[in-house]
Amino acid sequence: MTDGPELDILVVGGGITGAGIALDAATRGLRVGIVEAQDWAGGTSRWSSKLVHGGLRYLQALDFKLVAEALGERERLLYTLAPHLVKPVPFLYPITHKFWERPYVTAGVGLYDTLAHLGSKVASMPFHRHLGERGVARAFPGIRPGSMVGAVKYWDGKVDDARLVLTLVRTAAGYGALAASRTRVTDFVKNDDGVVTGANVVDLETDTQHTIRAKKVIAATGVWTEETQDLAETDGGLKVLASKGIHIVVPRERIAGDVGLILQTEKSVLFVIPWEHHWIIGTTDTPYEQDLAAPVATGADIDYVIEHANVVLADPLTREDVIGTYAGLRPLLQPGVKDGSEETASTKVSREHTVTEAAPGLITIAGGKLTTYRVMAEDAVDFALGKDTAAEVPSATDRTLLHGADGYVALTRQAERLGAPHGWDKRRVTGLLNRYGSGIAELQELVEQDPSLARPLEGAPQYLRAEIVQAARNEGALHLEDVFETRTRMSYDQPRHGLDALEEVADLLSRELDWDDTRRDQEKEAYRRRCAAEDAAAETYDDAEAAAARAAAPATIDLSGTDHPVPEPTLREDA
Repeated sequence: MTDGPELDILVVGGGITGAGIALDAATRGLRVGIVEAQDWAGGTSRWSSKLVHGGLRYLQALDFKLVAEALGERERLLYTLAPHLVKPVPFLYPITHKFWERPYVTAGVGLYDTLAHLGSKVASMPFHRHLGERGVARAFPGIRPGSMVGAVKYWDGKVDDARLVLTLVRTAAGYGALAASRTRVTDFVKNDDGVVTGANVVDLETDTQHTIRAKKVIAATGVWTEETQDLAETDGGLKVLASKGIHIVVPRERIAGDVGLILQTEKSVLFVIPWEHHWIIGTTDTPYEQDLAAPVATGADIDYVIEHANVVLADPLTREDVIGTYAGLRPLLQPGVKDGSEETASTKVSREHTVTEAAPGLITIAGGKLTTYRVMAEDAVDFALGKDTAAEVPSATDRTLLHGADGYVALTRQAERLGAPHGWDKRRVTGLLNRYGSGIAELQELVEQDPSLARPLEGAPQYLRAEIVQAARNEGALHLEDVFETRTRMSYDQPRHGLDALEEVADLLSRELDWDDTRRDQEKEAYRRRCAAEDAAAETYDDAEAAAARAAAPATIDLSGTDHPVPEPTLREDA
């Protein structure tokens, strides 16, 4: 994104909230731009528990409004907006006491189901069911005998979080939004009255400076909220606490079960989630004060998750079973203004969001959760427009299908026909549809142009060669890490961070992005160093040591001052 005509809204932050704001604004007919300092979803949104849910635990705090709102958004995503990315998933809520606990749990889960169905205009998920010990053993054979006397089976939603963000950005771009990743705001532009009227940015790929003018700027930068507000030289705004959560990934065959588990620990809620060919297990919830750009799982974090999962597993997990880990930071909204003195434990902070004008012309939004991104985006744009204008041009995102949703259901019924010309079986096509939806047509076009792209990657056969080209040509990938961490999940759903596929992926990207040998080698070395640094961090036992280990590898390669060509992918458009 370069200098150009004034925007109606400039969005700073390319996570789930910022991407949602860009789509909301674009579908209202506004001229909107969005910039992100890292890759899309690079800060927090790709490191979640990958759930779209009402937040069953918030019922314990009697936060009915938040739960009802989130469940409504869950229904929209599941059945209307993004059925290719959001799927129903059953969970078991353990019963450990024979008499008094079941009525208590039933009341909570029953209310959860009722709130989901109340006023729903679509077919919601099934109501909860009661299971005895035998029923639990059938649903989850890997349960340790005696760890529970029964369970309540209920349904929630799971999501490919990073691809949801990417899809939001692509959808927004389709409606005219201008988007640029790897573009950092250095300071805000103000007029003579001190009102923010845009931002100065640096394109980190070319090391070039640009000024973007906008009538309003909306900052949706999560754990960087206070840093972003500081650029406007204001003492106002919101306070955000960073809380670290980590997850481990183990092979699907390692645990015998067909449903997920939700477990209460002394510090957090632990989910055991069936995810494609794997289980994702987490999370933790600990205050974090290290480098916000590169949180990592420590050995203590990993051991904590394993220990608490093993409470209910007949065949206990060990470190050797863990093929991947990831860590993210929750942006938890704090009470009071930025320079206040209140202190609140991260586990007690509400997940509700707040929108405020941190400085004249600069709007900040913080808090909330992935599930309610659309509501947050609507509130932010309404705030920017003002009550009267927002009423004249209301949000339309509750009925705007995301890229890949249109035609998805019909295509799922044609999986065998779709795969036959390329040698893909039904399972392969189903996996592709669940990542791309009707956008599978883009992959098919790539394969028609180059039939060799239909083959699986030799080092990561769950993914096709075409998906690597797709990442660069149509999804804005600029670096190897963009492919391994966001467009695919090879960084943690493949052994050794997906390094067995590194050479093949690097060759495909080199051809697509016109990298020379030097640039290709730089990219490979940067990814290897990143993987080694994360492995070293996993051997430490506190965040400070882990952060020091992770700092051994820079966030990405430095291209400033080089002659390497910088491509202009689909999502990187001139303003």
